[in-house]
Amino acid sequence: MNIKNLTISQIRKDLDSKKYSAVELIKEYLKNIKIKNPDINAFITITEKLALEEATKADKIIKAGEQKILTGIPFSVKDAIQVRGIRATAGAKILDNYESPYEATVISKIRKQGAILLGKTNCDAFGHGASNEGSMYGAVKNPHNLSKVAGGSSGGSAASVAGDMCCFSIAEDTGGSIRQPASFCGVVGLRPSYGRNSRYGIMPMASSYDTVGPITNSVEDIAILTEIMAGIDKNDATTVPNKVPDYSKDLKKDIKGMKIGIPKEYFEIEGLEEETKKIVKEKIKELEKLGAKIIEVSLPHTKYAIPVYYITVPSEDSSNMGRLDGVRYGVQADADNLYDIYAKSRAQGFPEEVKRRIMIGTYALSAGYYDAYYKKAQKVRTLIIQDFEKVFKKVDVLITPTSPFPAFDIGGKINDVLAMYLADVLVSPASVAGMPAISVPSGLTKNGLPVGIQVIGSRLEEEKVLQIANKI
Repeated sequence: MNIKNLTISQIRKDLDSKKYSAVELIKEYLKNIKIKNPDINAFITITEKLALEEATKADKIIKAGEQKILTGIPFSVKDAIQVRGIRATAGAKILDNYESPYEATVISKIRKQGAILLGKTNCDAFGHGASNEGSMYGAVKNPHNLSKVAGGSSGGSAASVAGDMCCFSIAEDTGGSIRQPASFCGVVGLRPSYGRNSRYGIMPMASSYDTVGPITNSVEDIAILTEIMAGIDKNDATTVPNKVPDYSKDLKKDIKGMKIGIPKEYFEIEGLEEETKKIVKEKIKELEKLGAKIIEVSLPHTKYAIPVYYITVPSEDSSNMGRLDGVRYGVQADADNLYDIYAKSRAQGFPEEVKRRIMIGTYALSAGYYDAYYKKAQKVRTLIIQDFEKVFKKVDVLITPTSPFPAFDIGGKINDVLAMYLADVLVSPASVAGMPAISVPSGLTKNGLPVGIQVIGSRLEEEKVLQIANKI
């Protein structure tokens, strides 16, 4: 059975026509995981027994003609997202023994449609990282080249799809954690508008930034999954009541006359490699041939997105990480008093980057520094949002590279904290503004590494983003 680059619609067609059974399909994916995962390290937990049980049920449902869109289709979930009864470490040893007593809303929606969980994927601990080297369960390697990073923080999710170890994965994007690894691994990844999908059951990193979205082999699959995942949730007050569009239908619309903005700041950014720029510009020319209008625009506050991100996000981080103390849940260190339980549990259970962000955030929120750092960063965040709002009065979407460069060597930036932070320089602005953005494969470098192109849309206008992405 050939499972390479399979999509939801292809599997649905094959299962319904009895080309193969759900059990046969799941066994093939599990076989591939056993072969590839020791090298790639995409999965922390593999749910083989559960997957086979659910596949058996799926075959009975298909035989009865009662299948839904995802019945029998295998997927993975980032380990910072809760699945009831399944271990959830978020890539940190402090939660090594934690099993979730409840389930994320988006995961419940997907499982109700019949999707079969194959396992939980590796990630930078609590989403803190841009290379997936910040996991306490080891780095995830890029399926295209095992000497390269898979990207972060959702590197395990992207690698599990790119390595044909599942059909799709559900991941989390705070500052680029879906789009950047999708770019590095040559798959499709969507960060939805903030509030479009429920965050309930997602381990919080920065609560005013966090979003949850899919990583897939096609834009069509992104549309299918977003229709299922999106919508208001009583357990998340930040979800919006807006009607969820028929994304799959909108994919087929012609793009003739659509206005595509090319923000000059994104193509002048320091560190943008010429080969990456060339590949992205070639795709833009192809869209112009299809009838789209290409317009150069300016987002003058783009250069402040990274500093704003790395003040506001660690500030929210330092608050959210407070719940992890070794007492309420997780691994507790041996100690003689309460203070030492806290100190030792966190020292042993948090990797370096988590500790760094907690310290930065606590400092930025402390008396005497709050106004100088956090408050000022929030004001600049508003200016960045206003930049996007002005531009989207002139254009339908924006197109940029997803990353300034393709996947870099494992260990290549691990000792240079600022260089690692700048790996997210092109994906962080949309995150700061709460806008929807997608990364789509746009070509390969001379060395055979994928290059992603990013499409950014106005808030809650995912349909336009998906429409352009599908043409790419």
